[in-house]
Amino acid sequence: MKIRTALLCAALLFAASVHAQQAQPLERIAAVVDEDVILQSELDRAVANIVAQYADRQNQLPPRQVLERQVLERLILVKLQTTRAGETGVRVGDAEVDSAINNIAQQNNLSPDQLRQQLARDGMSIDDFRSSLRDEILVQRLRQRFAQSRISVSDAEVDAAMTSQAGAMQYHLAHILVALPEGATPEQIATGQQKIDGIKSLLDRNEMQFAAAAVRYSDSPNALEGGDLGWRSLDEIPVAFANAIRSMQPGNVIGPIRGPSGFQLLQLVETRDGAQAGGEGTVTQFHARHILVRPAEGASGDGEAKARIDTLRARIAGGADFQAVAGESSDDTVSKSNGGDLGWFTQDEFGPEFGGQVATLQDGQVSAPFKTQAGWHIVQRVGTRQTRAEDENRRAQVRESIGQRKLEDEWDRYLREMRGEAYVDIRIGG
Repeated sequence: MKIRTALLCAALLFAASVHAQQAQPLERIAAVVDEDVILQSELDRAVANIVAQYADRQNQLPPRQVLERQVLERLILVKLQTTRAGETGVRVGDAEVDSAINNIAQQNNLSPDQLRQQLARDGMSIDDFRSSLRDEILVQRLRQRFAQSRISVSDAEVDAAMTSQAGAMQYHLAHILVALPEGATPEQIATGQQKIDGIKSLLDRNEMQFAAAAVRYSDSPNALEGGDLGWRSLDEIPVAFANAIRSMQPGNVIGPIRGPSGFQLLQLVETRDGAQAGGEGTVTQFHARHILVRPAEGASGDGEAKARIDTLRARIAGGADFQAVAGESSDDTVSKSNGGDLGWFTQDEFGPEFGGQVATLQDGQVSAPFKTQAGWHIVQRVGTRQTRAEDENRRAQVRESIGQRKLEDEWDRYLREMRGEAYVDIRIGG
């Protein structure tokens, strides 16, 4: 039996966090990443995990050498992200890893000991598994922090999207990317064009399924997932593709089209009615402002952040305007320009700790400082209202969809920048 959950699958893909000091002195290095290394044994384990997942369809995998380079690039990105997470103060404690392992065991109807035994049968030690889980949680938290600081969706954007999507279709898409570096030379562009044309020719002649071609040839981070982009409404599809999508049938492929990342092919997998069934009754929404102070890295960072938030709260208690203090001092770069205004939201939208604080306040009241995963907060509740649950559910879905699309674009750009700025010396292959 192979254990499978979303977190576990991701952890298996990230099964490469064995520290160099644990290795034999003469163990081969697959890549040097800034001041760290990826060992050949780490790469071999990660490749073996991919091969195991494709056990019944190994003909879809690229040649071993190509697969190794794809997986190595993933490991390089994981290494860069976990390093960046540490540099920005993101931490994952042993208790959190223990809790994640217990959750995985429960989801697979296993005890922790049985999970350990199953991992051993699958060729993974519990120490490797713990390290992999820690890396995965670190990456998730880095991405969450990135989203909190960089991604904002306004009510106007939600209103516009809901109007355009009323009764509209949704499209399940997949893509193949042949990447080009920034400032690509004419020779690199010509090589990329030749490669994408060759892939398109294979698809046109029905010599390969789109998902298999994505696994084998795509340079996208989701290549090993068959290039799946999930469900999108028409306004969430790049303009270069959107007009053509309307007239396509499931299974059709358009492109190649050159975009910011390189040449792309896009497949329409399936369609569905965009109308979603909503809930019943009403739901309470809150309107609030907040001030965020993020702890700096280091043992003293949290104490300094707490002292700073206490000082800001004292200023407000002494008569300072909340919006002015937020604009001057909040570390939330998205809301500070609007005086910390978060707009209307449901209690669980920003997490249970934040929502619980807002729910206990009266309109106009300012909270005492409190801590969440993002840092230390002060929140001022502005107002409350009741709205139909079905409307709110739909708005939440649209807001999430817009935010996710923005995050995908910004996060992909962020990873490319991180990769481009890093020192990487690949030691495998020719």
